[in-house]
Amino acid sequence: MQRTIGTVSRGVRAPIIRQGDDIAQIVIDSVLDAVKAENITLHDRDVIAVTEAVVARAQGNYASIDDIAADVHQKYGSNTIGLIFPILSRNRFSVCLSGIAKGAALGGSKIVLMFSYPSDEVGNPLVSLDALDEKGIDPWTDVLDLARYRELFGENKHPFTGVDYVAYYSDLIRAEGAEVEVIFANDPREILKHTKYVLNCDIHSRARTKRRLRAAGAELVCGLDDILTAPVNGSGCNEKYGLLGSNKATETTVKLFPRECQDVVLKIQKGITEATGAHVEAMVYGDGAFKDPVGGIWELADPVVSPAYTSGLEGRPNELKLKYLADNDFADLSGDALKEAIQNSIRAKDHDLTGDMASEGTTPRRLTDLIGSLCDLTSGSGDKGTPIILIQGYFDNYAE
Repeated sequence: MQRTIGTVSRGVRAPIIRQGDDIAQIVIDSVLDAVKAENITLHDRDVIAVTEAVVARAQGNYASIDDIAADVHQKYGSNTIGLIFPILSRNRFSVCLSGIAKGAALGGSKIVLMFSYPSDEVGNPLVSLDALDEKGIDPWTDVLDLARYRELFGENKHPFTGVDYVAYYSDLIRAEGAEVEVIFANDPREILKHTKYVLNCDIHSRARTKRRLRAAGAELVCGLDDILTAPVNGSGCNEKYGLLGSNKATETTVKLFPRECQDVVLKIQKGITEATGAHVEAMVYGDGAFKDPVGGIWELADPVVSPAYTSGLEGRPNELKLKYLADNDFADLSGDALKEAIQNSIRAKDHDLTGDMASEGTTPRRLTDLIGSLCDLTSGSGDKGTPIILIQGYFDNYAE
């Protein structure tokens, strides 16, 4: 019988995850309960994914303001800290900032807070491009202090949260007992006019920022990925990403990105295969890699979309563009003849279609980024209660 449905993504309900829970077994049990209740048959290459948030919760991977402060103080001592390129997010950065500021205060030092503008790295706006044009400001060359910024642009609240992040972050720093000076610039080397001790908070451009600062004479450069790479006073940590990918847990603690979790995806894969006979793929996913077309905010504030996945999710799609085949190679065909010709082309396609015109317009992103984005969109970030995603038919094509 001909199949009429392609890819299907389902959110799977799960119990509330607590520290110490066996997250892999909970995923296995939840999926098996769901497929039984909904009369779903699992197939080879179905994908089972679980959000990084519940993996980190099961690991108990948390840290406090005091833990962050201790690590920052140990690294920076009494030197003025140049804190550059923070993301404009209460969830992502407020507790981290409080910890950094407390660490500076422990050393009796000051923070020079340097914002990128007109927006942060992922598109959260400080000021509009139209306002820059109106005032004749070039963000690539013009450096603004706080007084000049306020004179030009006044108070700017985030369009979604209603927060003036310049004031909010300054107040957080002062609340921890540290002095703050605010500037606005997009060249990281500008901070070196104020201090040679830098903590860069950018996510995806962090390696380049560090390289440029060190080449320009910085004495110490750390990124958020260098803070809490090891436990402090029994805290959680992330050996690879540090504070990157963390989220606010309480007013004084953050949930860190999950630590090494390859064993989780392998256990999920093995458990489902043993229970059903289907050789599924498994992954842990975080933020999706997509951009809001209205607000201009890029969703990906985690260091990677997927920190762990099974080997079948390596690589990128290798697909032909059906409309290209229909409009070009088989423009003289229609009906069953067209269908058969396209199916034969799919069956005979090369294993690597790079540069082939028949693949033009397909998405050349990594499978983990594409599937992780689908998972993030399916689960949402609110109260759906579906931290597990079951995807079927993702690897099917028109010839099957």
